Amino acid sequence: MTDSSDNGQHTSTITSTITVGDQSSLMALLGRADENLRYIERRNPGVDLHVRGDTITLTGLNGALHAAERLVKELLALVENGESVDPDMIRRTENMLKAAPGERPVDVLSQNIVSKRGKAIRPKTLGQKHYVEAIDNNTIVFGIGPAGTGKTYLAMAKAVQALQAKEITRIILTRPAVEAGEKLGFLPGTLFEKIDPYLRPLYDALHDMIDPTSIPKLMEAGTIEVAPLAFMRGRTLNDSFIILDEAQNTTPEQMKMFLTRLGFGSKIVVTGDITQVDLPNNATSGLRVVRDILEGVEDVHFATLRAEDVVRHQLVSDIVNAYEKWDARMGDPKKGQRGNRGHRDHQ
Repeated sequence: MTDSSDNGQHTSTITSTITVGDQSSLMALLGRADENLRYIERRNPGVDLHVRGDTITLTGLNGALHAAERLVKELLALVENGESVDPDMIRRTENMLKAAPGERPVDVLSQNIVSKRGKAIRPKTLGQKHYVEAIDNNTIVFGIGPAGTGKTYLAMAKAVQALQAKEITRIILTRPAVEAGEKLGFLPGTLFEKIDPYLRPLYDALHDMIDPTSIPKLMEAGTIEVAPLAFMRGRTLNDSFIILDEAQNTTPEQMKMFLTRLGFGSKIVVTGDITQVDLPNNATSGLRVVRDILEGVEDVHFATLRAEDVVRHQLVSDIVNAYEKWDARMGDPKKGQRGNRGHRDHQ
């Protein structure tokens, strides 16, 4: 419900009003002490927002005002859908509107995958939404991107969803046990105690999605398996959802071994960050070369997640961007290995 005076010029100052019927929705949008309102203004220079009664009035230059007006309307739609609005949500919503004007953030940010005790796991950026859709539509998906983009977390949520829907009979989670400065043989404990630190992040994510008391039973029954990559050799994995995490630390031979474990009725998701390779002796990363090898193979999809898909602290996204710019300036040797093809997005 908007009343705008607009002479069609982007340099003219215009006013627009949005009437909010539900007072509680308006208060949720504004935030504590109007912090959300002020944050929207800071992100939209030249646009002023004022609230009186149930009406939000926006004043500013034509183009900037219309962008702010659409942002406010999308945030209201999120509030009415039960979402909490804070500066982080505002930033992600605005980024989505700029990146894909045809997409509605409410459709992205309200897409539940699994829920546990009222907490829903869902995509939080447009790139994450495309990644989740790729998992739905392909047998093998590579999720490549920096830390904090939800590559592994969303893949595990899709695996749990598939298990709950009885689309598969087991979940297999694996990652390479790269020795970071210490030989496994010199570490104390049994083999499983030695490799546990490598697999702990996978257990932690599982606990967010499944009742922790049921996990030991599921693992004992073989419904959920968490194991180092070396344990995959020689197996054929049918009716399974298989996730390979930290795949940048596989060699090309290990990557081939893993991908050829695929059996009937199974799905594979491979996740990794090609800028964080820990392989010794400058060994080639299997994740860096696999796109060139499998380019064009049907039912294999490469999803690229970027700094704007980081859902940790805003500084994480800024740090990722800063490092990418530094790599470009310095001509980092790793950048040459990545190649331009490694950054193409097939979403």
